[in-house]
Amino acid sequence: MKIGIIIKNYAVGEVFDKSGMPNKCGAEFHAENHGKLFSEKGNQVYIMTKKSHLLTRGRETLNGMDVVRLHAPFRWLESILRLYTTHKNTDAFYILGIPSFAVWIIKAAQWQHKPTTLVLTNTIEIFNQEESWRHKIFAQCDNYIAISQEIADGLVQQTGVDRSRVHVIPQGIDAKTRFYPAEPEEKAALRKELGISPERPVVLFCARVAPIKGISVMLDAWRIIHKQRPDALLLVVGGGLNTLIEEIKEVSRHEADHSILVTGEVEKPDNYYRMSDIYFLPSEFEGLPTTLMEAMGCGLASVASDIGGSRDLVQHGKTGYLADKHDAAGFAAHILRLLDDKALREKMGEAGRQRAVHELDYQVIVKPVLDVIATKQKE
Repeated sequence: MKIGIIIKNYAVGEVFDKSGMPNKCGAEFHAENHGKLFSEKGNQVYIMTKKSHLLTRGRETLNGMDVVRLHAPFRWLESILRLYTTHKNTDAFYILGIPSFAVWIIKAAQWQHKPTTLVLTNTIEIFNQEESWRHKIFAQCDNYIAISQEIADGLVQQTGVDRSRVHVIPQGIDAKTRFYPAEPEEKAALRKELGISPERPVVLFCARVAPIKGISVMLDAWRIIHKQRPDALLLVVGGGLNTLIEEIKEVSRHEADHSILVTGEVEKPDNYYRMSDIYFLPSEFEGLPTTLMEAMGCGLASVASDIGGSRDLVQHGKTGYLADKHDAAGFAAHILRLLDDKALREKMGEAGRQRAVHELDYQVIVKPVLDVIATKQKE
């Protein structure tokens, strides 16, 4: 099957913006990883995106996939022309988010009687915008994949799309060969590289350092935790706003006895999951947090906000705990309980690991995704 992946931005070149925030978004990781998966299953895959910067190439091969960047102001025209010339005979279209030029691809697919699947990774993409002619076309796709139940419910409620066309499928992780628990020797070796003793309890936050990730609540919770467990370490991994990163460092220096370690962006986040004991994600909003799935894959008990996709992943009292996104004391209480009970956190971590392997691994989700993509609804 020849699959066209349609996405707003892909491999734009700049890793960080001027504020320190990473430019590579979740949808781009989604496109890259699923493109590789589809190719491994014998499909021919290309990516069609917009040309955002002068120096990015109009066409190149990345990760074995043909990447085509459409030029403004005639992206709509170029997309249609390519579907009838250089990229003709596409069997199915996999649209991530709602790039404006995708409406023309949807119409072209309809003319060619080819199936279109729209993938929604958060509720903001479609539900918080005024209805327009573009949204009417997006509502004409053959299939929809929502990465969380909240997104699926919102799509049906806000657009009237028939629920039979909406499928809840997580974006997945590599729980077999990348995100898996460390043996005690490996865990100790990984900690040694950062100067962390094998006995020290480590709570991990691994995500963008941005207000929407609940940084303020995280710091309030840590102030409470540090008073009762001054031996514990909060490990903050990820790039983000320079001002927030400095604020975290200030709290560590002046209020928490240097018990917060900030690494910034790292090349191998999987190593940081494997050296940790508990995962903490106090986000204000999430579609389906990839980092939470990765933590589960690595066998960590998780404490997360009782919101959207986090609620889909964390089974309260079984694989971790959920708390109100504004409740610093609630987060602190759950983390303290796990810090004080090694057997409990290991039991919860193993339960989360089993969910990751059997429900979230790429090799589990790829078949249902391909089945959806190949389905053409009756006209």
